[in-house]
Amino acid sequence: MEVYKFGGASVKDAEGVRNLAGIVGNARDKKLLVVISAMGKITDKLEELTKAYLFGQPNAHDIFDEIKEFHFNIINELFSNNNHPIYNDVANSFVEIEWLLEEEATDAPDYIYDQIVSIGEIISTKIVCAFLIASGLEAKWLDARNFIHTDNTHKEGKVNWEKTELEIQKRLIPLIEDSIGVTQGFIGSTSENFTTTLGRDGSDYSAAIFSACLNAESLTIWKDVSGVLNADPKWFDQTERIPQLSYHDAIELAYYGATIIHPKTIKPLQNKNIPLFVRSFLDPNAEGTNITTIKNHIPIPSFIFKVNQVLISIFPKDFSFIIEENLSEIFNLFHKHKAKINTMLNSAISFSVSFDHDAQKLESLIADLSQDYKVKYNTGMELVTIRYYNQQTIDRVTANKNIILEVKSRNTCQIVMRDKILSN
Repeated sequence: MEVYKFGGASVKDAEGVRNLAGIVGNARDKKLLVVISAMGKITDKLEELTKAYLFGQPNAHDIFDEIKEFHFNIINELFSNNNHPIYNDVANSFVEIEWLLEEEATDAPDYIYDQIVSIGEIISTKIVCAFLIASGLEAKWLDARNFIHTDNTHKEGKVNWEKTELEIQKRLIPLIEDSIGVTQGFIGSTSENFTTTLGRDGSDYSAAIFSACLNAESLTIWKDVSGVLNADPKWFDQTERIPQLSYHDAIELAYYGATIIHPKTIKPLQNKNIPLFVRSFLDPNAEGTNITTIKNHIPIPSFIFKVNQVLISIFPKDFSFIIEENLSEIFNLFHKHKAKINTMLNSAISFSVSFDHDAQKLESLIADLSQDYKVKYNTGMELVTIRYYNQQTIDRVTANKNIILEVKSRNTCQIVMRDKILSN
């Protein structure tokens, strides 16, 4: 059994779906489960719809119409028969959201988010599965919510591994003995059968969950790049593909924000010693990157950039030391406001952290911190993480920058910085 995962970029249009069908068709002799994200940038659009609905904005129905039109345009390109069952199937799936939009938003926002945003994966997998069948492949649509079980934490569901593995072993395996399984990333369900999501960009994690519970031979994540690169092409003109990665290095890169792999993806695979292949759907025959149990370090420095950072420095009001009790309180507040710390540094009388700028989180977090601490902060910062750094790599990324904070360990350097203000 192998698992393939395709992200939104791979199914952003009809041509992408056709390309996916070609890749899957070449693996028709394998036992295969295919995990698919929402199409293109539809998750962003569904989040926009959720916000409009929650705040009672008049454009909610217009946004929803755009989402429906996007999908039906792809269906029209893929299926010449206007009476194909996929039209009714997708229309019926959208009805659930239409009913929701007719009512006032009275449920918890995170619950509503999960019910609306999850439809992206439901629709994309129905379209892809129908096209695989139309292409002559034996394919079966599977609802991931029947197999991935979580607690009631909406927007960040925590997996019930025991129940999930039992359901996958007992119910999923027999369903894909003689056909290709097509299912969703990102979504699960509670014990009350309410839809949950696993965190933004959680489809990779879903694929890892299925792989681990199936004891799969491998997981292949299909991307629009040639494999895991040592830097994001958005920030570097010249990048290098890393042919092989250890689980440890992959976890480190994902933790620090490398967007190629979701942070939670690696551990379930490592636990079962399942190789992860990152390959390009644009060039399916290229080598890509293999992530396995190898012990070798990455042969070249790797760079991870995060922009739009907030740097907060926290001081006791009485100028006492920052001790364990203070740190416990501070971390609890960050957890309360769901502000994920990207880097941190503490001294005798201060504790500094950076995290992604979210105006609402920042305002409420500072309000809580200010009850017991003096707080200073700066926005518009950049954070660069260099794995296997040297001074030359540090100098390369800090040219024309003011370094505000720098944290070094044996293999990793993190720098919070901002542009120098150049005078004439």
